[in-house]
Amino acid sequence: MTLDELREQALVCTACGLSERRTNVVFGEGNPRSPLVLVGEGPGDNEDKTGRPFVGKAGQLLDKALVDAGLSRETVYICNTVKCRAADWSSGKPQNRPPTEEETLACRRWLLPQLTLLAPKVILCVGAPSAKNLIKKNFVITKERGLYFPCEFSRTAIATLHPSYILRNQYGGSDGGYSLLVSDIQKAWAAAERLAAKDVPGAPAVDLNPPAGDGEDQASLF
Repeated sequence: MTLDELREQALVCTACGLSERRTNVVFGEGNPRSPLVLVGEGPGDNEDKTGRPFVGKAGQLLDKALVDAGLSRETVYICNTVKCRAADWSSGKPQNRPPTEEETLACRRWLLPQLTLLAPKVILCVGAPSAKNLIKKNFVITKERGLYFPCEFSRTAIATLHPSYILRNQYGGSDGGYSLLVSDIQKAWAAAERLAAKDVPGAPAVDLNPPAGDGEDQASLF
């Protein structure tokens, strides 16, 4: 199966209740051959309207961070663990909410083959929910962001702060963690490039040791 074929199947998915009120399935976009894939939690209102991941205020901040890291949306691939917007409709006006465990599990039928087809060298989990889905259930974003972890769908995975968290914490002269987001993107891309270079037939040996301070066991994850 190709990525386009998987997308076509996902667009008509009715595996959970989120399909009943969605406008669009937000499958993912970017460079499918990129060694780096960014995975967020799920689409919001703007993403549901457009069918594109990370296009609201948080997405605009992510775009800026990518540029400040020397990249762009076209350099990487971006998707979410859940492909449809999760919202609370009890007030009559939808309000974003975290996907339930059942909704997240239902969407793994698309996420897992998607990541298998993309076969990235590095996955950058954007926010704690994505890290808990793809790295480990008890992931603590404030303590473990920026570190390498083993991952079933890539050579290694790293987590970073979600842009929406950063926006909520930008006050009183604080960047809210924006500099950490840029740094994590740069680190993830550097690792992806090193791993991609290492896999080229006949390529010279590449030093894969992470920068000092990342932990004694970090290099072994490569």
